Amino acid sequence: MRKISLFIAMSLDGYIAKPNDDLSFLKLVEKEGEDYGYSEFVSTIDTIIIGRKTYDYVLKEIGPSHYDNGQRDVYVITGTERPQLGRTIFYTGSITDLVKQLKSEQRKNIYCDGGAEIINELMKHTLIDEFKISVIPVLLGNGTRLFKDGRPEQILEFVKAKTFDTGLTQLHYKSKNNNES
Repeated sequence: MRKISLFIAMSLDGYIAKPNDDLSFLKLVEKEGEDYGYSEFVSTIDTIIIGRKTYDYVLKEIGPSHYDNGQRDVYVITGTERPQLGRTIFYTGSITDLVKQLKSEQRKNIYCDGGAEIINELMKHTLIDEFKISVIPVLLGNGTRLFKDGRPEQILEFVKAKTFDTGLTQLHYKSKNNNES
């Protein structure tokens, strides 16, 4: 069975964005030639699940090929129906039904790239199998929290931690709540 992984950055105090969806704090750890394991990670996936606001932000900042490179399916979770673009599907149904269906397929793994609403909906149903969280050395004090209240307790198994000279620390955990992890 496929697993769904979260690969995301947050501030030390748990925010994935400053107010107004400002991601400028991520620039604190930008370093030429350093991708913090992203390329290696995406080689293990062939499906991405992403919220519409995060998708629109990345589309504007980086471009459509960041997600849809012709090699993977991209599910943009949205409340507004839109026609499919290449391998990008604008999905308006139940995210839990989608994930359960995707996990049952015999393919590479699934990457959840946010946003917070999508992540927390998956966490309410203990559907995330692996957490790769890069902690940026900054205390933002306000913004969009990665983990919201109202989800069940989840036991995690430590896999590894890696530090980088930029001050970023990457934490890797597997969920012990899911049999397929």
